[in-house]
Amino acid sequence: MLQLPAMRALAIAALAFAMTACIVKQFSTGPKLTGTCEGACEHYIECKPGHPKAAEARCRTECPEVFTDEDALRGFESLSCKDTLEYVDGTSPRAASKS
Repeated sequence: MLQLPAMRALAIAALAFAMTACIVKQFSTGPKLTGTCEGACEHYIECKPGHPKAAEARCRTECPEVFTDEDALRGFESLSCKDTLEYVDGTSPRAASKS
């Protein structure tokens, strides 16, 4: 039978292994966080139904005006598609109209 300190050490080792495995999985299969407008726009276009070229051009034009640092860009790249589209396009569809 294992002594209490040995069981505690085993539990800590198992926890450390599990945490490391999760971190490695996140880096190997999670979103690619570039911290660049190119990466942010690729993420947005991947989330956009139909991948319209006009949306890509607009993103590349507006991105440097909206995001001022790499951390903000990485935060955007880590958003779910639903949150990404809501951030850029808003929550309700809008039709263009003339005034």
